[in-house]
Amino acid sequence: MTQTNKRIYVWELPVRFTHWVNALCVVTLAVTGYMIGRPIAFQSGAEASFSYWFGTIRFVHFTAAFIFFFSFVFRIYWGFVGNQYAKWNTFLPLKKEQWVGMLRVLKIDVLLMKSRPLKTIGHNSLASLSYFIAFLAFLFQCITGFGMYSAMSDAFFPQLFRWIVPLMGSDFAVRQWHHIFMWVFVLFTIIHVYLVFYHDYVEGRGTISSMAGGWKFIEEDSPDK
Repeated sequence: MTQTNKRIYVWELPVRFTHWVNALCVVTLAVTGYMIGRPIAFQSGAEASFSYWFGTIRFVHFTAAFIFFFSFVFRIYWGFVGNQYAKWNTFLPLKKEQWVGMLRVLKIDVLLMKSRPLKTIGHNSLASLSYFIAFLAFLFQCITGFGMYSAMSDAFFPQLFRWIVPLMGSDFAVRQWHHIFMWVFVLFTIIHVYLVFYHDYVEGRGTISSMAGGWKFIEEDSPDK
């Protein structure tokens, strides 16, 4: 028997597009959000109206927040109309084999008890569950962010989230939780990038390039000629 690689189209264009849009937005929001929470004092002798750098940072943060929110909503929509690898039910451990798969991934990724990779084309079971938890964190950040923004905007959309501040007790509480979850995203990004490179190296199935072109590879045995 000889081993050949079969090319499979996994990530559709909307999935790849929203992935990179969300990635860019998360980085932008984390950097500008940190600067808003801990403003940097620039010493300048210029006229104050010519040094509107902090207002620019806030504008970039708010713009990235709107783009991120609607990209996130579109990704949820695509979870209902996309292919089998994008479906929403792949992110929930609803079947026994998914729980077994999570245990096997833990043995490979964390405990390093196994060296043979799993034959998964889309997300493995553990990655799917972690992404679902990340989706919930995304939702929390959107709600708390727009909740704070509603106090400084009369626009219709931010006012839809005005209820979050009274619910959580105060603007200070909302701001603190919003800041804490920023670090959750920083940690998630570090782990995510590491595991993507790790699985690309161990499995050799095009994990990294698949988010650019959409194609992955899986081994299949064929009879010798």
